[in-house]
Amino acid sequence: MIISEKKIEVRYAETDQMGVVHHSNYIVWMELGRTQLIKDLGFSYAEMEKSGILAPVLDVQVSYKKPLTYGENAIIKTWIDSYDGFKVIYGYSILNENGEQSVTGFTSHVCVRKEDFRPIRLKKMFPDWHEAYEKAKKKQQPEGD
Repeated sequence: MIISEKKIEVRYAETDQMGVVHHSNYIVWMELGRTQLIKDLGFSYAEMEKSGILAPVLDVQVSYKKPLTYGENAIIKTWIDSYDGFKVIYGYSILNENGEQSVTGFTSHVCVRKEDFRPIRLKKMFPDWHEAYEKAKKKQQPEGD
């Protein structure tokens, strides 16, 4: 499994009245992590979109563990949790600079044609991406382990 890392500094504008990162920013950071993972695999969301394909979010799941505050650094770890050739689920762990987990989460996506939002199979339109995702995804543990 390939795990991508993206480090960001928490900005003041991302915090709320309590001085902690507002919960909505973690979803934005997940996007940064996802984009970094795709870049690390040698691809580009922007190039995919230029070819008329989008990858909308179908579902988001976020669990908040420990707040981050202004001036801290966040490390976004991103991986492909599952991929079946059609739908991809990205996993995320956002850590503080001490390695303590602040957030865990998942987003699920499918690729669609821009003009009609009809789903496409990545394997057919982007065989290189498909192969890279197959190699990068989380290895499933056999039952009983």
